[in-house]
Amino acid sequence: MNDDTMDDAAGRDAGQDTGHQIRSLTMLPARREDVELHTADGLTLVGELALPADRDPVATLLTFHPLPTHGGYMDSHVYRKAAWRLPALADLAVLRFNTRGTSSPRGTSDGAFDGGEAERYDVAAAIELAEFRELPRPWLVGWSFGTELVLKHGTDPAVEGAILLSPPLHRATDADLDAWAAFGRPLVVLVPEHDDYLQPEEARRRFARVPQAEVIGVDGAKHLWVGEPAVRRVLDEIVGHVLPGHASLPTHYDGEVRTAEPVPR
Repeated sequence: MNDDTMDDAAGRDAGQDTGHQIRSLTMLPARREDVELHTADGLTLVGELALPADRDPVATLLTFHPLPTHGGYMDSHVYRKAAWRLPALADLAVLRFNTRGTSSPRGTSDGAFDGGEAERYDVAAAIELAEFRELPRPWLVGWSFGTELVLKHGTDPAVEGAILLSPPLHRATDADLDAWAAFGRPLVVLVPEHDDYLQPEEARRRFARVPQAEVIGVDGAKHLWVGEPAVRRVLDEIVGHVLPGHASLPTHYDGEVRTAEPVPR
């Protein structure tokens, strides 16, 4: 799920055209550290925590990647760009990690893919890491398979809310949706117009059983959110819901930047 060559110069907002243009491989300043998550069933999962460079975060994103059997991992492009941008642009902490049995350049997490069942321990380990590190206001962010993990296993009292990107609703059941309804925390659902699995009209019908769910159809988008305009829309929606009233993210950055190497699939 690489998007490294899909840069787009569109979106130059008035007043945002000074400094470095934020492109697909632009890495903004942050404190980045390799972390390990430890599950209740004895596994070690590998990941990275990105924090604002010179201040404490105001909220936290705990991210859950797409299906590892189909190329999903902690470096899936939306999450990579969230970690490269949001600590600097929105003072957010961003945790990315490989669920059990998943590999990336960071390393391979212990265990084996379990179709979303034993991954309940992976979700709990991410929430526990946020608690141990005293990271503020944790929000769960799931993409595709990651949305199933959030819906099935994310109703933890420590969680402030959740954001779903391209939910297929293959593994998550109506019972899981009912549990989220009873949980009562915000649930934001971003559904691409041309999604391969669940499109906006059907998503609104399925999520109607969760009164607090906000389903947002995104015109022109596809399941993988390919292209810089799609990524910017996702990141703007995340920031706008986690930090209500926050301005739209800029397309340029005044300060030191790095250009990252493309991440291999």
